[in-house]
Amino acid sequence: MNISHIEHLGIAVKSLEEAIPYYENILGLKCYSIEEVADQKVKTAFFKVGQTKIELLEPTSEDSTIAKFIEKRGEGIHHMAFAIEDGVANALAEVEAKGVCLIDKAPRKGAEGLNIAFLHPKSTCSVLTELCENPNK
Repeated sequence: MNISHIEHLGIAVKSLEEAIPYYENILGLKCYSIEEVADQKVKTAFFKVGQTKIELLEPTSEDSTIAKFIEKRGEGIHHMAFAIEDGVANALAEVEAKGVCLIDKAPRKGAEGLNIAFLHPKSTCSVLTELCENPNK
């Protein structure tokens, strides 16, 4: 598996409307994209810091993964995502062969058109880990 960089940090928030002003007005970052990912029941907002992005995740349904996360743990860092250069499917096969428990057995579409897959935190030192691949590269 060839990781090129941290693609983004996912941060669970109750409200994008309340969270975005902190990142823009206090930290001086610019929100460049807001997108709803209906099948994941989230609305996302993205900020760029160098090569890495911050992804704010607002639940759009009470039964979404993000809503459950916030209910259990509160707002905060939800996951870390790595950019994979040699394909998410190949990376999944490699880490599964090494005994890592997968949440996704195959890549699926995520925000910004990326191919994504998650690794289970019980196999990744308690950090929900996302593997990302830009299909246009």
